[in-house]
Amino acid sequence: MALDPIDVKLLNLLQSDSKMTNKELSGLLHLSVTAVYERIKKLEREKIIDKYVVLLNRNKIQKGFVVFCHVKLMQHTREFISHFEEEVVRLTEILECFHVSGDYDYILKICVENMEEYREFMVTKLTTLQHIGSTHSTFMISDVKNTTAFTL
Repeated sequence: MALDPIDVKLLNLLQSDSKMTNKELSGLLHLSVTAVYERIKKLEREKIIDKYVVLLNRNKIQKGFVVFCHVKLMQHTREFISHFEEEVVRLTEILECFHVSGDYDYILKICVENMEEYREFMVTKLTTLQHIGSTHSTFMISDVKNTTAFTL
């Protein structure tokens, strides 16, 4: 689906504040409330708008210790990959998991309260998963850029 300039502006507004009402959006877009509603529904049907979420301040909920953990599997068989991915999805400390190319097979973004909690997670959960050959952890020092918004 090709996006027209109004769709782009609407999506940019929603990315900055998804709680904006259709009335507020209609005023900013110079469209009727019904026209805004119909555009949003079309963007949802086309899966351009995937879902609406609330972004939490991880420091306020004691999840400010961010770790990027590189994982290498022992083998690259379909069985090992499938099993690892099924298990990783169940671990709530892992916010993101990417299957990547290069020296490691996966990069995990893990958010916990502190180093002690990360150690406990590694010892009792992550390293108990089958088929992990090795891990390498990198700890975040500070956020330089952290956005969920795409430039359209």
